[in-house]
Amino acid sequence: MNRSITALCQGALLSGLLGLSTSSVLADDWYPSRYGADDTLGAANNLSADGVTKAARLVKLGKTYPLGVATGPDTPAYPPRWYHITVLQLGASDGATLGSNKATSYDDLLTTYMGIGSQIDGLGHMGVDHVYYNGTKAADFAGPAGLRKFSTHEIPPIVTRGVLLDMTRELGKNPVPAGTAFNRKEIDAAAKRAGVKIGKGDVVLFHTGWLSTAESDPANFIAQQPGLGLEGARYLAGLGVVAIGADTAALEAIPHEDPAMAFPVHAELLAKNGVYILEVMNTTALAADDATEFLFVLGQPRFVGSVQAIINPVAIR
Repeated sequence: MNRSITALCQGALLSGLLGLSTSSVLADDWYPSRYGADDTLGAANNLSADGVTKAARLVKLGKTYPLGVATGPDTPAYPPRWYHITVLQLGASDGATLGSNKATSYDDLLTTYMGIGSQIDGLGHMGVDHVYYNGTKAADFAGPAGLRKFSTHEIPPIVTRGVLLDMTRELGKNPVPAGTAFNRKEIDAAAKRAGVKIGKGDVVLFHTGWLSTAESDPANFIAQQPGLGLEGARYLAGLGVVAIGADTAALEAIPHEDPAMAFPVHAELLAKNGVYILEVMNTTALAADDATEFLFVLGQPRFVGSVQAIINPVAIR
């Protein structure tokens, strides 16, 4: 990654992580949350047993789709994020064995950022002027030893109806060009094309074809991308969706619709509406099979205090 791209990514990421904003982002009416002044789960409150049983009825073929990409040292990531794994053989290759059956084994030590590869952004990831979901100030929940509220280990299993909106078909370009933002007009048109109606408790995934650039041009995959616009984020949040994802690294369009802002869709979804963000979702096979709705299953790893988590959700048809 060249220095100009690195600087761009670092600056944008830092602004987002610190909750920096312009006056156009600030608002004083987004908390307390619609789910209650003490709520910590956000749109996960829209999950239900009825939603699980209805989504399960979508399974007709028994076909499964892993939505996570393989994550390793070469996975494109916002700087300075990185991944490193060390494999250890207990006792070394010619060392002592265990028991009369001479058992041997390996362990592994993983040192990595949690926000790399396919990931879920928890509600503690992005705020507005150091205020996070439900009006929670950063000093009241975050510390170097982990989050005291909003940790991703507290998110309940997300088992619900998944909806795929294929923006390559809707916009007639594959991949959708970087900086292209889709909002309510494009979302409604894509949903109509797919024959689906987005509803409360759904997980919405966008297919843009952008994942194909991750190997051919990893720096460009991170530095710019098509994605959800601010008005579209507000629209979907108003419908009561639990999570929104895409086959891009940030979900939202980069460059942003308003170049003065930093990750406005993140702030809108996470801080203001409690809607979870799913990044680097591998939607390629779903789109190839014209799969527009499916059972979506995510049981994220339960790392206590975590802001984000590397995930591999599964779509089932």
